[in-house]
Amino acid sequence: MISVNEVSMNFGEQNLFEDVNVVFNQGERYGLTGPNGCGKSTFMKIVSGDLEANTGYVSRPKKFGILRQDHYIYETKRVMDVVMMGNEVLWNVMVEKEKLLENAENMSDEDGIRLGELEMVIAEEDGYMAEPEAAELLEGLGIEASFHYGPLSALTGGDKVRVLLAQALFGKPEALLLDEPTNALDIASIRWLEGFLKDYVGVLVVISHDRHFLNEVCTRIADIDYETIIIYPGDYDDMVEAKAQARSSLEMVNAAKSRKIGQLQDFVQRFRAGSRASQVKSREKQLEKEKNALANLKRSNIARPFIRFDLARPSGKQVLSLNALSKQFEDCMVCDELHLNIFRGEKVAIVGRNGVGKTTLLRLMLNFMHPDDRGAQPEGMVTTRPDDGGADWGYETQIGYMPQDHHEMIEKSKETAHHWLWQWNSEANEEQLRSLFGRLLFTKDEPFKRTEVLSGGETVRLLLARLMLLKPNVLLLDEPTNHLDLEAIRSLTEALVKYEGTCLFVTHDRHMVTQVADRILEMSDGHLRELSPEQFADGQFLQEKKASKHPAAW
Repeated sequence: MISVNEVSMNFGEQNLFEDVNVVFNQGERYGLTGPNGCGKSTFMKIVSGDLEANTGYVSRPKKFGILRQDHYIYETKRVMDVVMMGNEVLWNVMVEKEKLLENAENMSDEDGIRLGELEMVIAEEDGYMAEPEAAELLEGLGIEASFHYGPLSALTGGDKVRVLLAQALFGKPEALLLDEPTNALDIASIRWLEGFLKDYVGVLVVISHDRHFLNEVCTRIADIDYETIIIYPGDYDDMVEAKAQARSSLEMVNAAKSRKIGQLQDFVQRFRAGSRASQVKSREKQLEKEKNALANLKRSNIARPFIRFDLARPSGKQVLSLNALSKQFEDCMVCDELHLNIFRGEKVAIVGRNGVGKTTLLRLMLNFMHPDDRGAQPEGMVTTRPDDGGADWGYETQIGYMPQDHHEMIEKSKETAHHWLWQWNSEANEEQLRSLFGRLLFTKDEPFKRTEVLSGGETVRLLLARLMLLKPNVLLLDEPTNHLDLEAIRSLTEALVKYEGTCLFVTHDRHMVTQVADRILEMSDGHLRELSPEQFADGQFLQEKKASKHPAAW
């Protein structure tokens, strides 16, 4: 059990939460939700003990696992060792034992006594099964045995995150604190993690922007809003429904207070100079009280961007034709003699494990890369032209592209977000451009921030603003939900559903796939298989790995 008592936290004038009292019970799995900037990661650091709150205290179990994002400090360490470091007590005594054994020939009596004490701790921590347990976790998370005793630096970024996940799960922790565990994971890995966590019997607190993941894993939602944390029973969708009802009731109360204030003000103005001085004085006191009550009401931090993709003009019926498209990098086959036709209005999701070439396929479609070489770099808006390498764009196609690496389009520089967006503008005036910034939740002065200081979420919203300005009839989006919070992902999903043009998108967000796509292309080892939305919804995609039968805590 984790108990949070009277915890308050603020940064300057920004009050994140105040006098929070909440208990996370053993056997429950909590999703910690709220918009970007509300303090989710800050609260997680307070719970873990990495950050001290302004006031209050936290009671936590002695043994808990934390998913950290600091894999760079382990680059030279063996993968197996990085995982076992998740049990700090065990790791420390194993290191001390190794040092003693290095000097075994000159070991003193005191050293021998100490060695015996260390052996007792190792036995208590189940240390003699540590490597098999760590290996089981690594293999379950998709790290092949050949990498277990090599350095962490030999792995890709996504695989390093998996190793840190294994580190957090290792040693049967009583509590798990996972901040964005699905980052850099592909759909198959996310499904494995879901299965593992559903078998976990300790207390879990997890932050994620993956709606499907939260619905699959969580039994409770801890939502940061109104400067506190409110616990809702059920999964994320249950919370959204309950919160909407509660918010509607609160808005009705606020509206009633506002009407009462208006009536009191009207009375005071009408009779201030008349014979009802005592009544006016009484109403003035009541008016002041009502105003203070309304002013002191804590406001919801929910804010949803308004996203809508319009078309400048429609495309022809056949949008894209791929004819015998092939691409291979050394031992990695992306596609082999691929034939594919995309028609106007279709919404096509491209799914697959990390590293199979989903981004490469998009770049081949866009002529940023040719089948026989690595080609040129993107220039933003793609104009219609046949491709010598097998990609043929149809009549009047106008393509808006959003890359996974946002710096391909927005360099970190002293250029302002406003100036960067203006270069794509051909119709809007200054007032309309500022209105567009406002709809995407940029406050008054934020459009004039330099691109070098934009957050990940701000950068994505700026790229979305560009697409809204361009009004293309074809959208190619590579991981468009990266860095967006759940409310923004919801808005983007709804915008794609309503979009009247053609859309091809790469994503690991299963909720977006099920809501938007009418065609689903699964990539694996140079092969491309088309799935129906029904097959995808039923989980008939990618080879699912089984989660460990042994829970990480008892």
